[in-house]
Amino acid sequence: MIIIGEKINGSIPSVAKAIGEKNPDLIRDLAKKQADAGASFIDVCASVAPEAELETLRWLINLVQEVTDTPIAIDSPSAKVCAEAIGFCKKPGMINSVSMERDKIAQVFPVIADTPWECIALLCDDTEISKTVEKRLQVFDAIMKQAEEYNIPSKRLHIDPLVQMLCTSEDGILSITEAMREIKRRYPDIHITGGASNISFNLPVRKYINQGFILLSMSAGMDSAILDPLNKDMMGLIYAAEALLGQDEFCMEYISAYRAGIFGNEKRS
Repeated sequence: MIIIGEKINGSIPSVAKAIGEKNPDLIRDLAKKQADAGASFIDVCASVAPEAELETLRWLINLVQEVTDTPIAIDSPSAKVCAEAIGFCKKPGMINSVSMERDKIAQVFPVIADTPWECIALLCDDTEISKTVEKRLQVFDAIMKQAEEYNIPSKRLHIDPLVQMLCTSEDGILSITEAMREIKRRYPDIHITGGASNISFNLPVRKYINQGFILLSMSAGMDSAILDPLNKDMMGLIYAAEALLGQDEFCMEYISAYRAGIFGNEKRS
């Protein structure tokens, strides 16, 4: 599983406070802890006023790069800001995200076309939020047409089928997992991603919904997720699911992660 660590986000009160006070210690600490816990990318989201976003991202990205060489996931609702922030990164990372809304792809795909940069693509456009399998796949086809035009291979894309609140869904996650399976059938090397906690908004004891969602989604082809890598219960579930799905030969990754203390109650040597 490709883990995109979600902890450096200005929408989190403690991170917002650190950004406001220009306190680097919390940011460095969160970056190092997420990297040590097995994050594949460190997501960096400023969540500040638009006029301050680019410089805030520069500050955050520099702090992360002081303590880890784990690649950065540049996270902004502005595709233009994402493209501009690429210059702050010492190595290729990930853009979070583009979609078929307005000119987002046109802002990002030309910049990453001839690079190793990866990109999250949301299955939405300017018409409506994709709720049915058919609509999701229509948007997916449009994104892949753009990727082909810019010569961006499918293995560099992380498709987010738009995970929505379970409490407002009419069919649970059945339409989401059906779309995941079809996308993987068409492009076996493409990545399927999503925010692990989006599904449980407004529900009690959210961890059970989140864990169930990850397990079912991994079975449908999800191999990338935006989540908290410091959550040992979630990390243990992911390693266990990979072993159960035949993605971890002889359970070696599961055993190694346990011994490293990534999950479980104590560190073993």
